Amino acid sequence: MLGIDVSKEQLACALFDRSAERFRWERAVPNTAAGVRTLLRETPPEVPWVLEPTGRYGLTAARLARDAGRTVLLAPPRKAKAYLQSLGTRAKTDRLDARGLALFAATRTKAEALRPYPLKSEDVERLDQLLAARRGVATALTSLQQRVTELPHAASVLQEAVADLQARRAELDRQIAALTGKDSAFPVATRLRKVPGVGPLTAAAAASRLTARDFADADAFVAFIGMDVGVIKSGKRAGERGLTKQGDADLRRLFYLAAASNVRSSTSPFRKQYERELAKGLSKTAALNAVARKIARVCWSLVKHDAEYDPLRVHAPAPRTRRSADLEPEKGA
Repeated sequence: MLGIDVSKEQLACALFDRSAERFRWERAVPNTAAGVRTLLRETPPEVPWVLEPTGRYGLTAARLARDAGRTVLLAPPRKAKAYLQSLGTRAKTDRLDARGLALFAATRTKAEALRPYPLKSEDVERLDQLLAARRGVATALTSLQQRVTELPHAASVLQEAVADLQARRAELDRQIAALTGKDSAFPVATRLRKVPGVGPLTAAAAASRLTARDFADADAFVAFIGMDVGVIKSGKRAGERGLTKQGDADLRRLFYLAAASNVRSSTSPFRKQYERELAKGLSKTAALNAVARKIARVCWSLVKHDAEYDPLRVHAPAPRTRRSADLEPEKGA
């Protein structure tokens, strides 16, 4: 296993020999195409490369290695971090992180096998960057709008900044709409917007994730956004359930807001589900999470089966699997 700790400037690498149970070598190379080519020359072709998701910084290594026929694996950040902490090292350095990633991958069982490192297309990368920029502008705008009333002596200057950010947000919205229109790179976003509560941003974000990744089933997509239900069976907390929240936090937030929008409409087919969840004794938050999960499943189905939204089929019974049964919400979910 070749563990690679990725930073902006360099790739810290450690080659672990599983048969000999020792490290063959450790080194750092520049995070450039030339640096990656050096690794390709010095690493046996059969050795998998293991990286954590690091946004744009890991793309050069992942793409060049994949193009060269190498296996590139993704180390889930939370699990990898927990494993690194379990090693009991007293320091945190790029070198130690590279060693830890190699060991983490080498100790996975067949059932815990790491997934291939996902590589985005140019269109997906562009849409994701626009969405990230829009999210940053919206956060800054909210902060400045609050300060306008808090800082009256600076209000005139802040109002100019607010107006500028509003213009920037509108421009980003225009670009996102152009990229997710009917005849664009993401025509599926137009179909997703027909789902009650799913607005332009939610449709764009969901279209990006569902286009870039091949989720085997709706449960996998729900788990990806961290809306799957985890069970706690420890001491006094035995039997409690709650969201795992391990995944795409932004998309999780958007689906939750979509659920909140639905329950305010008496004509929405999702409102009836919300009322049923409340009748079971769930809290309002738990009921909204259940509705959000359902909306996420509907979106997955529309993309997977290239279908149009049909409100009459929202609550049609689906084949029941062991995994979906395990995800049934209970109190506190």
